[in-house]
Amino acid sequence: MAYKALKAARGVPGGRDAARMMQKMGMKMDEVPDVSSVIIRTGTKDIVIEEPNVTTINIQGQTMYQIAGGRVSEAQPQQPSAPSTPLDADVELVVQQTGKTPEEAKKALLEAGGDLAKAILSLKQKSS
Repeated sequence: MAYKALKAARGVPGGRDAARMMQKMGMKMDEVPDVSSVIIRTGTKDIVIEEPNVTTINIQGQTMYQIAGGRVSEAQPQQPSAPSTPLDADVELVVQQTGKTPEEAKKALLEAGGDLAKAILSLKQKSS
């Protein structure tokens, strides 16, 4: 009881009052159910939060996510793996752009990690 009196004295709205005030300001809060983990990926690390409480806060068309609680750990970011075999369309494009054989185009794509521009440039530089 003393807590409620203290809150009222400080001008802090109670639960229902806070909800009404948020609604007047165009704010909407919803809990995101069944979240098992959240990953925040930076250039140097992944921050993994297991079993957090996640809430969306929508204010005038902008959505914010609030993440609270959970177990936090850090990990090295996972690098996407290069394709083991290039797509036929990619091979065909490299052949058209360089005039090389499909085998040469495929080899260049594998060496370039699937990057079309790198593969085309490397084959054109070998021709010069």
